[in-house]
Amino acid sequence: MSLARDVSFASATRVFEEGGGADRFWILRTGAVDLDIQVPGRGRAVVETLGAGELLGWSWLCPPRQWHLGAGTRGPVCAWEFDASSVRDLCSEQPALGLALVTVVAGTVGERLRATRTRLLDLYGPQESRPTS
Repeated sequence: MSLARDVSFASATRVFEEGGGADRFWILRTGAVDLDIQVPGRGRAVVETLGAGELLGWSWLCPPRQWHLGAGTRGPVCAWEFDASSVRDLCSEQPALGLALVTVVAGTVGERLRATRTRLLDLYGPQESRPTS
């Protein structure tokens, strides 16, 4: 936490864009952030909403360090912001911390992948035939 700084975002702020450089991450303290993807011909599709206590951003950890999703605030948000380079340096110096952090981030990546897949199937997958009464 010594590397964290308090930040706030106004309502309807784009925190980052899909494909942009990922050089930081946040732990949300208050508020909500929508994660979205660009769907060709359809615009942004929200795939998950994050709230207090959740990690916003994991793309900073692995090259090419570009955001895999976009993020925008639903309302005012307060968070702790971490500079990714400083965190990676600290993890190099303290391998136990690095392992713990990678384990948490890997779990987050898995959760985001499942949420994204489920949401895209809900939005764009084949519709079930429903019997009429």
